[in-house]
Amino acid sequence: MGHQGINISEVQLPAHFETSSHWIITANHGFIPYAQEELRRTYGKLKSQILVTGEVALMELPNLHDAIWEQQRVAPSMFVRDMFPVLLTVQNTNPLTLDTLTGLWEAIKTRSNLYVNESTTIAIHTRKSQKQSEIDLNALRLEMQQVIEQDGHHVVVQSPHLICSVYEHEDRLYFGLSTMVDQGVDWPGGAIRFQREDGQISRAKFKLLEAEQVFGIDFSQFRHGLDIGAAPGGWSSLLLERGLEVTAVDPAKMHESLIDHPQLTVINQNAGDVAFEPNEFDLLVCDMSWNPKHTAQLVIQLLEAVQPGGTVIVTVKLMHKKPLQTIKDCMEMFEQHLHILRAKQLFHNRDEITLYMIKY
Repeated sequence: MGHQGINISEVQLPAHFETSSHWIITANHGFIPYAQEELRRTYGKLKSQILVTGEVALMELPNLHDAIWEQQRVAPSMFVRDMFPVLLTVQNTNPLTLDTLTGLWEAIKTRSNLYVNESTTIAIHTRKSQKQSEIDLNALRLEMQQVIEQDGHHVVVQSPHLICSVYEHEDRLYFGLSTMVDQGVDWPGGAIRFQREDGQISRAKFKLLEAEQVFGIDFSQFRHGLDIGAAPGGWSSLLLERGLEVTAVDPAKMHESLIDHPQLTVINQNAGDVAFEPNEFDLLVCDMSWNPKHTAQLVIQLLEAVQPGGTVIVTVKLMHKKPLQTIKDCMEMFEQHLHILRAKQLFHNRDEITLYMIKY
């Protein structure tokens, strides 16, 4: 092959493989320190090497892979956008051959302890720390695909059973294998990208689209949604596309394309000044750029209008220097009225997280 590669003799297990585990962990830009702190609070300690400033780190956690995945299923991290277990590392200094990759693939399968058979579909995710590198990751991905397909598996792009991850940093390649269920997303690094539509009202629509996919919400199953702080209408537009009747509350103007929509009711007032019938809505969404505690109090004030079992989706803006404390305070306010199913900083969130909640 014409690019730099790897030698099977240089395959390494991460240090302390029997008592701890290593992970490539990604967060939104600038938030890897918060992911570190969140994981430190969860596991008591960790070791970390930053691979991309503010965004990607190699972390050693004091539990084995299965135990970490189990903990993440029970209480997923908010600031970890994507993570995969490092099952082996390789020095990429020698010519790459298909025989070498075949040996690597067998080692990865063995170390993953995952059940793999001919019906298992697999996606291959390749990423790197630097734009310039000696190894051609696209060629490596195609070669890995050939090896995996020769092993009897189907390589797919979306909704795989397993994800084979390869990350390049400086002179090393980090390989991992995990289930789609554990990894949570089938976009490399958790970086989902939606195509901008003609006439799209705002970028904010992407946040709700991503929440729909990541949280597994089917908005088309709802009947009547309340959108607080709706203008210019990015979230309302998505709910209307899903067939809901939408009541949008905001003193600012909605986008002109929505004004005459037959299923949209616009109330040009502050949400704190309006009242609704009890149980009028089965969905409440809020993406207000406001003080997070004030936003939480406003949402709580309007919860009587939401049916028991109704869904509530709120973004919490991280305007202060202590975002973890801000989140804790807001979640404690919401927990008196709502069951918090998930708190996560989505790829399309900026200085905020998204809460997915159900009314008691």
